[in-house]
Amino acid sequence: MKVAAVQVDVKIGDIDHNLSQIVQLIAESRSQGAELIIFPECALTGYCFSDLNEARQFAQSIPGPATDLIVKALKEFGGYAIFGMLEPSADGVFNVAVLAGADGIIGVYRKIHLPGLGVDQFATYGDRPFEVYDVGDIRVGIAICYDSAFPESARTMMLQGADLIALPTNFPTGAENMTKHVMNTRAMENKLYFAAVNRVGEERGFRFIGETIVTDPDGNTITKASGTDEEILFFDVDPKESRNKRIVRVPGKHAIDRLADRRPEMYEQLIEPHSLPRPGRE
Repeated sequence: MKVAAVQVDVKIGDIDHNLSQIVQLIAESRSQGAELIIFPECALTGYCFSDLNEARQFAQSIPGPATDLIVKALKEFGGYAIFGMLEPSADGVFNVAVLAGADGIIGVYRKIHLPGLGVDQFATYGDRPFEVYDVGDIRVGIAICYDSAFPESARTMMLQGADLIALPTNFPTGAENMTKHVMNTRAMENKLYFAAVNRVGEERGFRFIGETIVTDPDGNTITKASGTDEEILFFDVDPKESRNKRIVRVPGKHAIDRLADRRPEMYEQLIEPHSLPRPGRE
């Protein structure tokens, strides 16, 4: 499958502008043959809201006005899209990534790991587990930004059969090592494709570093964007490469299997609840 990773700037609080940009870039990506188009975190709304009350003004139900227009565009142009936005929660907002196609909403992922930055300082913790979706002939898992700092996230989706993990993100200054090292590592350790789709520009004093990166199942960088420019990166996902977890380097002498060589019975401590306070959320 041909996939597009769309690195753009976003105008905070200007849903009409951001929505128009998303629709235009869906059309452009489809004209180049992309079947799946991935946009950054909070591509519809912006990210650096000053407080919860401000963020609430830009949260929309799913399905709702914005997702209806994106689905309409997908009916016209075809394909699938993953894009970030805010969804109302019982006590505030969820930071979400939506997967949509011509027939409507396929899935909604609510961000599970929340850093002390931007809207995530007061967003509601995601209440659904990681999930993998059938998108054409490939299987796609979805996470958002800070989730990638926790290897359990990608591992969970690998175990569900993900060929590609789509990571809409808003990596700011200070997160350079995520695009230099972490995405490649997540891809290699799970033997799957990984697309971290970042934004560029500045928002209320924060600069976003761009450097959207796509890696292959061996951890190699397929393509990477600049740190400043709006760009569309195109790449292919071959499920034969992601689904064969066995790597034979020397027949009969050297083989590894990223799935079969696991020892989950030795990892029990990973799922024990912790009692550490979450900063700002005690």
